[in-house]
Amino acid sequence: MDALKAEIAVKRKALQEDPALVHRPTKYMRRGDLERLKEEREREEKEARERGRKAREDEERRKARVSSQQASSSRPRTDSPTNVASTSASPAPESAFNISNEEAVRRLRAKGQPIRLFDESDKDRRLRLRALELIEEKNSERHGGQNDFKKALEDVENVERLVKDQRVQEEAKDKGKKKESKEVEAHQVLDLELVKTDPDKLYPIIYYALKRTLKEWEEWMDERPESVKRTMQGKLAAATQKQSAEYLKPLFKLIRARNLPSDMLRRVAEIVHYMQNRQYQKANDSYLRLSIGNAPWPIGVTMVGIHERSAREKISADQVAHVLNDEVSRKYIQSLKRLLTFSQTKYPPDDSTQLMG
Repeated sequence: MDALKAEIAVKRKALQEDPALVHRPTKYMRRGDLERLKEEREREEKEARERGRKAREDEERRKARVSSQQASSSRPRTDSPTNVASTSASPAPESAFNISNEEAVRRLRAKGQPIRLFDESDKDRRLRLRALELIEEKNSERHGGQNDFKKALEDVENVERLVKDQRVQEEAKDKGKKKESKEVEAHQVLDLELVKTDPDKLYPIIYYALKRTLKEWEEWMDERPESVKRTMQGKLAAATQKQSAEYLKPLFKLIRARNLPSDMLRRVAEIVHYMQNRQYQKANDSYLRLSIGNAPWPIGVTMVGIHERSAREKISADQVAHVLNDEVSRKYIQSLKRLLTFSQTKYPPDDSTQLMG
């Protein structure tokens, strides 16, 4: 009995000296405690990673600052224009793509990319944006001219705020340069008899008639309310007008040089003549003859013997499908149809039978 009491006294004394022995670890733990411990551990690891990343960024900034100070101290301090040009022409690689966070978010949203990835800093986001833009530039150089409609749409969105000022300046400049003879030719109704008598007189009439219609189309786009311009349909219409103006430049160049083929000159003169007289159905027929011709497309065997038919060399030139010649002609012929559509919208005919389908 005395031995048992002595053992109990020794145990009690040990517990008093080390109170931690009272709270022994249990064999089982609740799921909530396990989740809480896991969340605390993950939070501590994330904070540690964040502190490490900030420390690395601070160290990089400090090294960049020290290197820039050393470079500026070692560089000769001359204010000559050559040195200024050389320093401005070769920026540091780190500051070559230094844009604001708002601009980076706007560009990423325009490309359909997420504005921030998981655990991504502002610097990493700018680097990702730069990589995407470099990839797009390489793809556009590799496939040049394949997505010119998208480029035209982007140009419309970028220069929309400068259109009004440029239009006022261009109108003032054009008014000073135009002469009375040019204005008379611009408003002169084309006579189809000139195709047979004097084809050279057709070139200035066609040129100024198409230019005037294109200018009216541009003014029509600018006079729309802002609520219409901001919609997707309004932006697509403005991009179509800008694209058509670009596509018509080769045709205007041929007209100025008086180097348009005779069959194309006749068809374009018919289109302009019927468009001025608001006979859009006939103008559309001339457009179809110009674009796809009226010759049947051969399907199957075209020569049944060893000798060529004698009548094959007598095929008229107006049966040739000019839209199939090359890509440039296809573009400005298609733009002629767009001018017809706009002219019909702004100047509808008195007779509904003259409307295009």
